Amino acid sequence: QVQLVESGGGLVQAGGSLRLSCVASGIFVSIRAMGWYRQAAGKERESVATVTRDGVTDYADSVKGRFTISRDNAKNTVYLQMTGLKPEDTAVYYCNAQPFVLGRGDLEVWGRGIPVTVSS
Repeated sequence: QVQLVESGGGLVQAGGSLRLSCVASGIFVSIRAMGWYRQAAGKERESVATVTRDGVTDYADSVKGRFTISRDNAKNTVYLQMTGLKPEDTAVYYCNAQPFVLGRGDLEVWGRGIPVTVSS
């Protein structure tokens, strides 16, 4: 089984910065991709940024130039450095991972989600 634990959320003023962290734990061979998703009130969950094990990244257009995703494979950790935060970034942010687990194959795992609130 694989679990994801997120940290780093909170309340910040517009224009400020936050760094989210997500640590994967459990028994797995590798993690194909990790990423951050968010869900704002009244909206569907959307992809914010993803990164493969080899470091290939994808970003939502709304966060390009402001957010940076990275991962430390040795620590099974993915980070999201958020700068220039805007009120529209307010949402619950979810960590996502795709681990390969012996006997189960490729799985998709979600963190519990952490709130990020940006005040104007």
